[in-house]
Amino acid sequence: MTTAVVLSGGGSLGAIQVGMLLALADYGVAPDLLVGTSVGAINGAYIAGHPGREGVESLAGKWESVRRGDIFPVQPVLGLLGLAGRADHLVPSEKFRGLLEQHLGYSDLKDSARRLCLVASEVRTGKEVVLCHGPVIDAVMASVAVPGVFPPVRLGGQDLMDGAVANNTPISVAVEAGAETVYVLHAGYACALPAAPRSALGMALHALTLILQQRLLADVTVYRTTVQVRVAPPLCPLGVSPADFRHNRELITRARETTRPWLDRGMPSDPAQYLRVHNHGSGLDADRTDGSRGRRRWRKQAA
Repeated sequence: MTTAVVLSGGGSLGAIQVGMLLALADYGVAPDLLVGTSVGAINGAYIAGHPGREGVESLAGKWESVRRGDIFPVQPVLGLLGLAGRADHLVPSEKFRGLLEQHLGYSDLKDSARRLCLVASEVRTGKEVVLCHGPVIDAVMASVAVPGVFPPVRLGGQDLMDGAVANNTPISVAVEAGAETVYVLHAGYACALPAAPRSALGMALHALTLILQQRLLADVTVYRTTVQVRVAPPLCPLGVSPADFRHNRELITRARETTRPWLDRGMPSDPAQYLRVHNHGSGLDADRTDGSRGRRRWRKQAA
C-alpha cells in the first residue's frame, strides 16, 4: 500500500508541518511519496532526500534557526522598481536559493531517497504544473515563487510561480500517483490574529491562506470516498502571521503535541469541523500563540 504525505503552502506556518512530521515519525509513519506546494515543497523536498526520524529532526533544527531575512531579504531599490512597474518581483531570490543549495543535498527530483512531486503554477494561465523530475532547486523555487514577491522561474519552457495559486494542498496529485493512504499536513491559517498583519507581505500571505482554506475542504470531501485521507488537525487558535518566522520552535512543539493525540485516537476521518474558516476572537477561552512575550501555555487541539 502506497502512503503519501501531502504538504500545503502557508509561509512561515510551514513550521507547523515539521511538528506534524515529527509526530508521524514518533508513530512510525514512513511515506513512500511526498507531494508539496509552496513551503510544503521545501519541507517535502528535504524529507524526500533525508527520510526517517533523523531527517525530520534535522529539518526541525533548520526551521528553528531560520529568520525572515534569510527568506525575504529586504532590498529597497528592488522594491521601488517593482512598485514602479519596472520589475516583476519585490524580493530577490538568490539568498533563498543559496540556502536550498546548501541543505538539500541532491540535484534532481528523481535522485531523492523517496518519491517526490512538487506543484507549481503556469504564470499566464494559472494551470497546475506537477514536477516529478528535473532540477530540484529550480522546482522548489518555482513552487514557492509567491506572485509579485519572488520572480517566476523558467523551467521546461514555462514560466512558473507559486503552486498554491493552482493547488495549495495537492491531494489530487498524490491520488493520481497511486497513493492509497494520504496524510494531509495542512499548515492552516492565522485564525486568531490579534490585529491585521502590518506588512504588505504579511497581509498578502494571510489573505492567500484564507482563500485557499476552503479548496482543501472541498478536495477532502471528493477524495475521501476513493482513498484513505487523513488530515492532521491544523493549529487553531493561532495568532502567527505566515510572514512571521519568530515563533518557529514554538509552532513545531505545539504541532507535535496536538498531532500525537489525533494519532492516538485513530486519526478521526471527518476534518470538516476544523477546516472551515471561522472566527476565534480574543475572548475565546483558549490559549493562543499571538506573538506576545513571556510564557505561553497551549491547550490541546480537539479533533
